[in-house]
Amino acid sequence: MRLSKAILKHCRLLLLLFLSLAFSNGFGQSPKFIKNFKPLADSLSEEYGIPASVILGISIIESGSGTSRNCKLLNNYFGIVGKNDLHKTKGIKTRYKQYPDATASFEHFCHVIKKRKFYKKLKGNKDYRLWIDAISKSNYSEIPDIWKERVLAAIRRNKLSAIR
Repeated sequence: MRLSKAILKHCRLLLLLFLSLAFSNGFGQSPKFIKNFKPLADSLSEEYGIPASVILGISIIESGSGTSRNCKLLNNYFGIVGKNDLHKTKGIKTRYKQYPDATASFEHFCHVIKKRKFYKKLKGNKDYRLWIDAISKSNYSEIPDIWKERVLAAIRRNKLSAIR
């Protein structure tokens, strides 16, 4: 019996979701990560009108709470693609952008979001679910449905919804 392409696609997505949740980096690191980056997220939230819970939730997922390879080597807390000099300095090829420090990564993320079509409509809105939904629909992630669920789960698990 032949499985349809749609069923195979859903099976792959479910497997990917299971694996990503099972092997999620930094799961136990989140409280320390939040404590370290909450002041920065609060400041950027005030400046850009993006909820701190969104900034922190996305950075937790994209950086494995600061433990991912991209985070450690590139100071990239949001999985943003761009130029880096790792090939020259360490012989490592990667498509992810390099930042001088964490603050630059967080600021650039907010700047990237500010350029999206939905930004003006949502600026100042405190509902993190609306923001995550809009970001996931704007091609921020290569696997938007799974990404959205992971970020929402990180926000709930870390009680970030109380952070405005």
